[in-house]
Amino acid sequence: MTSIPFFQVDAFADRPLTGNPAAVMPLERWLDDDLMQRIAAENNLSETAFTVPSESGEADYDLRWFTPTTEVDLCGHATIASGHVLIHGDRVRFSTRSGILAVGRNGDLLELDLPAYEVAKGDLPGLQDALGTSGELFIGEGGNNSAIVLLPDEEAVRAVRPDFARLKQFDRLVMVTSPGREQDIASRVFASYHGIDEDPVTGSAHAALVPFWANRLGRTEFTALQASERTGILHCRLNGDRVILGGHCQTVIVGQFQL
Repeated sequence: MTSIPFFQVDAFADRPLTGNPAAVMPLERWLDDDLMQRIAAENNLSETAFTVPSESGEADYDLRWFTPTTEVDLCGHATIASGHVLIHGDRVRFSTRSGILAVGRNGDLLELDLPAYEVAKGDLPGLQDALGTSGELFIGEGGNNSAIVLLPDEEAVRAVRPDFARLKQFDRLVMVTSPGREQDIASRVFASYHGIDEDPVTGSAHAALVPFWANRLGRTEFTALQASERTGILHCRLNGDRVILGGHCQTVIVGQFQL
């Protein structure tokens, strides 16, 4: 029997049982892709992160992310969760499909460094019908493949009730967003195509939301609420072509995964 260290971490969470749970599984070497996918399905969390020590001088670990149904190119909350588990100094660097991503300390926060993704006005026939919205639609190509619907206020964001069966037709990270009440902005994020109807707190979505809102707010630092049932707070900063997301992480389970 093989034992693999297992950590379940609530990311972007000021207290346990909020934020977005991710499984972090440090490995000595990669398992077969099919086995990692089946482990992620067994965990049944929005993401399971696997790491191995990196042989590259640019990174400390190689990192891959799996939803219950597929491997993805970018995941923010599972990266900051992996940093929470593996950081020993001021910073830990991960080599990923989206380049080198770093997690560092800033006071009592962990900060995740992501590429920034731009969006532009566009159209996806049927998307807003699936969401039940009628706001302005913005589309990103490449990167995290974003679709952002701008709504008037946080109440409208909270009121969205998607038709998830229809939403699964769109290979997009779909977001609804607005100015916030207590935080500067509010959002909800849907990834039905990847097997996640509503994601609790989504770092990769904010790789697009931060430059989107920096232009509208006229400043590069602000706070964000992801208004899911679990909720999460992100401290956002746009730094050139990078997005810096700060938050807290809470380890809620430590154990061994048995194979």
